[in-house]
Amino acid sequence: MAGTPAGRAVGAFLDHLAVERGTSRNTLDSYARDLRRYARHLERLGVDDLSGVTEAVVGDFLASLREEGLAASSAARTLVAVRGLHRFAHREGITGHDPARDVHPPTPPRRLPKALPVDDVLKLLDVPGDTPAQLRDRALLELLYSSGARISEVVGLDVDDVDAAERTVLLDGKGGKQRIVPVGRPALRALDAYLVRARPSLAKRGTPALFLNARGGRLSRQTAWHVLKTAAERAGIRAEVSPHTLRHSFATHLLEGGADVRVVQELLGHSSVTTTQVYTLVTVNTLREVYATAHPRASGGT
Repeated sequence: MAGTPAGRAVGAFLDHLAVERGTSRNTLDSYARDLRRYARHLERLGVDDLSGVTEAVVGDFLASLREEGLAASSAARTLVAVRGLHRFAHREGITGHDPARDVHPPTPPRRLPKALPVDDVLKLLDVPGDTPAQLRDRALLELLYSSGARISEVVGLDVDDVDAAERTVLLDGKGGKQRIVPVGRPALRALDAYLVRARPSLAKRGTPALFLNARGGRLSRQTAWHVLKTAAERAGIRAEVSPHTLRHSFATHLLEGGADVRVVQELLGHSSVTTTQVYTLVTVNTLREVYATAHPRASGGT
């Protein structure tokens, strides 16, 4: 296609990127590969001039990428190159219109939250030892899983935010929104052990913070994340563990146990139930697996 009007337009566009835009060699190579793929698509349609390209042609090219199994992110990257080509051709007067302007990249698949099985959570929470740091870490992890709080919310807690009598904790969420969340008895026992036997020795200076570091200051989010990661390694958990792992597990386990999604929404502090509904996809996948294993007609057999 190099000798066709479309091929010459592609060459001019790549030269423009290299000379006038100073685009890196890696990016140029990537654009060239993507546009060669696009050029082959146009050839199959008998289009040798960009003036003959319509929005439907560009949309059909994008659909063909997905049919070939290209990931949404890769298809989106390819579309960036195609849109850049047509924008350049229109601006330079090579074509009278820009057919790719209103073609949008594919929506990437919704990533399901990664939740741990209940048995793995219990192993992670089982922090051995009775040193001040170990008592603190156990209380921290128990509270994260019991409340579904973000790590930033838990390290931001003050001692007075925990109401042991009511078995609740007051969390400061995003946008300054506060919410009261119930706390389970195991977490309260771990908190009591930490407050009585560990926090006094860590509190070297007066501070209202609930969780303290070795210097007596408020525990940082980074240190709390390190506590979680260390606990996962100790428990032999091979799955990827992130700062939100216990929060995701909290939500998933509640829904699997029959909790209403709107209740879980309130507990997580989501402003919209739509945000929470991603967890229902996890439970549907679990139900599908159980169905496929247990139902005699699930696989279409006799």
